Amino acid sequence: MKVLLTGSEGFIGKNLQLHLAERQDVETVCFNSQHSASQLAEMLDGVDFVFHLAGVNRPQDPAAFGTGNHELTSKLCEAVSARVAQTGIQIPILFTSSIQAARDNPYGKSKHAAEAAVFAAARSAGFPAYVYRLPNVFGKWCRPNYNSAVATFCYNITRALPVEIHDPAAPLTLVYIDDVVDRFIKVMDGGDAMLDNDGFASITPHYTTTVGTVVQLLRQFEQGPDTLLTERVGTGFVRALYATYVSYLPVDKFAYSVPRHGDARGVFVEMLKTEDSGQFSYFTAHPGITRGGHYHHTKTEKFLVIKGQARFKFRHMHTGETHELVTDGAEAKIVETVPGWTHDITNIGVDEMIVMLWANEVFDRARPDTYACPL
Repeated sequence: MKVLLTGSEGFIGKNLQLHLAERQDVETVCFNSQHSASQLAEMLDGVDFVFHLAGVNRPQDPAAFGTGNHELTSKLCEAVSARVAQTGIQIPILFTSSIQAARDNPYGKSKHAAEAAVFAAARSAGFPAYVYRLPNVFGKWCRPNYNSAVATFCYNITRALPVEIHDPAAPLTLVYIDDVVDRFIKVMDGGDAMLDNDGFASITPHYTTTVGTVVQLLRQFEQGPDTLLTERVGTGFVRALYATYVSYLPVDKFAYSVPRHGDARGVFVEMLKTEDSGQFSYFTAHPGITRGGHYHHTKTEKFLVIKGQARFKFRHMHTGETHELVTDGAEAKIVETVPGWTHDITNIGVDEMIVMLWANEVFDRARPDTYACPL
């Protein structure tokens, strides 16, 4: 498949271009600000699908709204219509408009006119048209201090710059760049564009939040290297926002140090804490060293020996039953600690032992649920 991508150097265009480049069956022809509308007809040669993302949203001269949005779109539609008439091959156009198209401002009017041009050409020439009135799109590579509050907040917070909020309660409707690109590619491949009753295509999911909530979450991400506490970044909006935040980190923040507690036995390092799924850490032990010698009422742990040879010993606190097992770094075996059993781990090898540890709760010094009881 051969596609024409206009606005290839814009925020959405860069992301879409990268995804298309991952496809062995797609050839992408890029149209950007270095090209002129007169080149569109030639660039359409052999094209099977058009992503029309090019547009103007903050020009110095308001007249550029018309030339960069309506006029460029009209010329593209003319070129596609001519190609369809010449070849008889339908060339779909996917056009990114904006929710501003419903508003009475120069930008909105130019986008509305561009929409009308696409719909009219599609009806006349008979090619499919997919028009997306996008809300605020956020994600990696969006230009900060331009037209995205999320991009500006991420950029400023990752660089310890001031963040200005006029109204924390101001609502925000957001879509994530990967969801946008995923839907666009599905439509290119013949998938459902999810048209509404007015003929506009849609992106899901939409995230409804507030300016204040976004900044609060970003501030919590910022504190993570100090607190070691991560938010619930595995799903939904928080996942997308965290990925966006990290994408704005300057290179000198790609790494950070965490506390390292050492004594004669070895070292202990906490890596990550979660709000409701415990924490991750690792420890080392010199040959012959035993760690543990305690039991828990409710706390559970999982041990993974990464390097060295370990002997785990257990004793039931009520029945006195004992159990022992040996594992080493070559096995990739998880060892559970069970409530009500005192337990320890001894390095029985000749080299330093390294063990990864997950506990189901963040350590609380006031309520450690850890009771000394050597085996």
